[in-house]
Amino acid sequence: MDSLKSSIPQVGLHRNFDLSFPSLPMPPSRLKVTCGSRKIGPRKPMWRSRVLSPEAIQAVQSLKLAKSPGKLAEVFANRISRLMKADLLDTLYELQRQNEVELALQVFNFARKEIWYEPGISIFTDMILMLGKSSNIEMAEQLFGELEKEGLRPDTRTYTEMIGAYFRIKMIEKAMESNESMKGSGCVPDKLTFRILIKNLEKTGKKELIATVKKDCLSYIKYPEKFLEEVEKTYPKRRLLNVV
Repeated sequence: MDSLKSSIPQVGLHRNFDLSFPSLPMPPSRLKVTCGSRKIGPRKPMWRSRVLSPEAIQAVQSLKLAKSPGKLAEVFANRISRLMKADLLDTLYELQRQNEVELALQVFNFARKEIWYEPGISIFTDMILMLGKSSNIEMAEQLFGELEKEGLRPDTRTYTEMIGAYFRIKMIEKAMESNESMKGSGCVPDKLTFRILIKNLEKTGKKELIATVKKDCLSYIKYPEKFLEEVEKTYPKRRLLNVV
């Protein structure tokens, strides 16, 4: 099976990220995260609200302090490998939240080899979000492509994160292709999808594409006029309501 390749130093592992296992379950607790910081925005998943245990906090700190492959290997051998399932997942989620791309990828690779590893779409989507934010589009595409091999199907959020990733590096055609693929797959674009589309297309001045997206709002969004008014308030200098 294909693997997700990276130039990131590995901790005693090959320089490939094995994507031959299904994805991780969502942690059960829904309390507030206390470790690290991140700007609040509409793309932050609501389930990211677990209070990190001392073990998870120490794991995150140890990984960030390890400045060489040898030190990282020690952290994985002496600390990460001893974490309980929930703490290992929380360590991964916190590294994603702090946008520690290299460390998150290594923990992701490590976690997916555990015997308790089970199917789920959310962890893949979070990894795509993180890779998109770091403009690592090739790895995001490879991970997206592995979903079907894992027996998973992209949902609206997965497609939306890919659309956002393409816009981040100004790949407008690919973003619109992903939007069409989403609709063709039976997934329904939501308000976040349309906000990302409108915001980025307005930046590029693609009037025809903007008109097409606004037409889609009529089909997919309840009370589309009200929604577009809200978007216009968010971007007051842009005229978004001329649906043709």
